[in-house]
Amino acid sequence: MLALSKRILAFSEAGGTGRSYHAEQSARNRRLRIHYLLEAGWKADAAIQGLGRTNRTNQVQPPLFRPIATNVKAEKRFLSTIARRLDTLGAITKGQRQTGGQGLFRPEDNLESHYARDALRQLYLLLVVGKVDGCSLQTFEDSTGLKLTDANGVRDVLPPITTFLNRLLALTIDLQNILFTAFEQLLEARIEGAIASGTYDIGLETLTAESFIVTSRQAIYTHPGTAAETSLLTMTQRQRNRPVTLDDALAHRAHPGAVLLVNTQSGRAAVQTPTRSVMLDDGQVERRVRLVRPMEHPVMALDAMPRTHWREADRNAFARAWSAELADVPAFTDSEIHIVAGLLLPIWKRLPNESTRVYRLQTDDGERIIGRKVSPAWVAAATETGVSTLTPDAALAALLDGRTILDLAEGLQLRRVRVMGANRIELTGFTDAMRERLSAYDLFHEIISWKLRMFAPTDAAGVDVLSKVLERYPVARISERAA
Repeated sequence: MLALSKRILAFSEAGGTGRSYHAEQSARNRRLRIHYLLEAGWKADAAIQGLGRTNRTNQVQPPLFRPIATNVKAEKRFLSTIARRLDTLGAITKGQRQTGGQGLFRPEDNLESHYARDALRQLYLLLVVGKVDGCSLQTFEDSTGLKLTDANGVRDVLPPITTFLNRLLALTIDLQNILFTAFEQLLEARIEGAIASGTYDIGLETLTAESFIVTSRQAIYTHPGTAAETSLLTMTQRQRNRPVTLDDALAHRAHPGAVLLVNTQSGRAAVQTPTRSVMLDDGQVERRVRLVRPMEHPVMALDAMPRTHWREADRNAFARAWSAELADVPAFTDSEIHIVAGLLLPIWKRLPNESTRVYRLQTDDGERIIGRKVSPAWVAAATETGVSTLTPDAALAALLDGRTILDLAEGLQLRRVRVMGANRIELTGFTDAMRERLSAYDLFHEIISWKLRMFAPTDAAGVDVLSKVLERYPVARISERAA
């Protein structure tokens, strides 16, 4: 191995074969390698060869990869080609798409995915109706040579994504930035929506936790020819909580536009920081902010903030509220998950359509499991055990996940809703005669848009509240909401 004595090493494709520059344990220089990828080119295999020079076996620590791009938006076209080809190469060589890119690229870096094609079509439609600021339809067609309309209106066959990206390279920098920014915002909105709904396909994903313990195992299908089984596994997952410390929260004040907030209703604390805006399908740009909280970082529209209970606070009030929340965060959180493992193809169509992700994990006993996660609603229907086995803890976890709806006796229903930028568990269908009893069960109510609404707590107190509610109004049906 080359014994590195310099702090900086520059090598080209010629030096990216047959040499090793990693932090090898026997080398004098075992410092962290920060590998900057300049001029990625078009060859995915050559990119992997070059990246592999600093990430090899018997190393003290893996390198930190950093692809470099200028502020010329169309340059991302080159990185996109590498990202797409690395994904394809990873799928072929490893059977796992995310391994091919070595973790270098984000989903939105692949500008040739079906999410990108969908975003491009929406951009074309916005150009036709004149809702892209700084670029009219005539300017776009004259500059790119691409025609979006004909005598009948929008053309049936629009220019493909590769043609659009290639034509961007010939535009002025200002026009490149206008078009690519609009396209990028549409793309990010689609990917974020797919990730939030659980429909984004990232290939095989490894679940990590402090502990996985299988609590029950049930065969739900046996192949008649081979006797191979499909098993439904219920397991307890223990995850270590890593809340944001007070010092880390206060450090966000260094960001431009950061604001310390305290919720006047709940007493919770948050740091409001700017985040990326997204373009909606109607062409409107939605400015958004991120609320940094001890255990979550939700994003919401800036226009919605005045309608919430978040108010600016001084440092002392913020520190008291943040510290009080940290004191209530347990060291670990246990949750129940359900995995369908074993023979999957014969029952693939019976599995829920909301998410097709395949996961792998290893239990505390050393058992390696590959399968698909399913919701408690699907489990109840698949095992035909009824709904009486749903415990309050499992009910709270299922509701917080957002994909489960619980229909209770006497027309009541529990589901997760989004109210003023926060997830809540709402009880609907109650009558005036039920209101006093439900309030006694510690459900709280608010009048929103002149309508009385009732909610169950989403923290640990929610288990006790749901226990009282489910005892009086048993679960009649468990269903899954559409993605």
